[in-house]
Amino acid sequence: MTPTAPINNVNEKTKLRPGLNLVMAVAAGVAVANIYYNQPMLGIMEKDLPASLTRFVPTATQLGYAAGLFLLVPLGDLIERRRLIVIQFGGLAVALAIAAIAPSAAMVVLASLLVGVLSTVAQQIVPLAAHLATPERRGATVGTVMAGLLCGILLSRTLAGFVATYGGWREMFWLGVPMAIGAGALMQWMLPHSAPDTTHSYGSLLRSLGGLWSEFAALRKAALTQALLFAGFSAFWTILALHLQEPSFSLGAAAAGLFGIVGAVGVLAAPVAGRIADRRGPQRVILFSAVLTLVAWGVFGAVGSIAGLIVGVILLDFGVQSALVSNQHIVYALRPDARARLNTIFMGAMFLGGAAGSAGVTVAWQAGGWSAVVLLGAILSAAAVLIQLVAIKRVNQVQQHVGVPGD
Repeated sequence: MTPTAPINNVNEKTKLRPGLNLVMAVAAGVAVANIYYNQPMLGIMEKDLPASLTRFVPTATQLGYAAGLFLLVPLGDLIERRRLIVIQFGGLAVALAIAAIAPSAAMVVLASLLVGVLSTVAQQIVPLAAHLATPERRGATVGTVMAGLLCGILLSRTLAGFVATYGGWREMFWLGVPMAIGAGALMQWMLPHSAPDTTHSYGSLLRSLGGLWSEFAALRKAALTQALLFAGFSAFWTILALHLQEPSFSLGAAAAGLFGIVGAVGVLAAPVAGRIADRRGPQRVILFSAVLTLVAWGVFGAVGSIAGLIVGVILLDFGVQSALVSNQHIVYALRPDARARLNTIFMGAMFLGGAAGSAGVTVAWQAGGWSAVVLLGAILSAAAVLIQLVAIKRVNQVQQHVGVPGD
């Protein structure tokens, strides 16, 4: 299939206006938070609804998000982006309202599936930020938006736990409704109009995903590296509450939620990593970040205290977020007219890695407790480090062969 030339890109006068980058970061965080609200509320939900069905709520949300990544995110290359983002936020508000009034567990599960699908509006915002940014500022711009998105991931559990404890689980879904509407209104007001970058049909867009995966080795390397790192990240957050309930800590779910605030410190890495990637290239940042996550798992294993968990969480989040922004820096530069589809592949691989990490850590926890969890996380991080070392070695060999100095 012959790629089409970009049509009608954003006018220079409507590039990133002051404050727009921050607004996009907030909107991305509001969107992605919706897929994590149900996790700390699950026990409270099970008291009101049949436990056997309610336990599928987090699974339904994650499956919905995965489906949205592959079915809705490619539309960002086909439909005017501002309109698509506003429509998705409107749909998300409706889905949250359905979840809030759902009379049965089955209806909550179905509404959660829809919430997951429409929460992928966050992944419409990130490539749009890359699209609006100038090449020399793309890393910093994407880093700022990703910082907002990652704050949404980390702080959503804290907010939902607090609201559900003192108000109820339905009230948390109701709170999400005006937040989604407000984010959509901000996007309508602040975002510039931007024409699609391709004339492909929707079907050909979906079929082109396999071609993009085959065409770009850099995409495969970035996706696999981030999938491994996010698998370790998800493994830690999946099992943290159970680890804190052990006799050595004797802490409850509220304490696990507070670690989201601690982890948010690592989000500061996103804009910093973006700026470094702009100046020095993303490859070394990714390697350093992968090594940092390996160090974090070493801290988790060596220091069996709250202090060790706090230090490890900061290092883990700092490393994962830095690698994420730097990998996106690479991916978004591969083909500007296919950024939404490239984002679909990259983020799809990342969240599949996260799902695998959550499943794998459950087995590890049952088999060997916290020690087995630490070993699993360390193996995942070590594999990411190895991928980057091999890639850098190959690049150096090619540069030596053609006589090009390394960066």
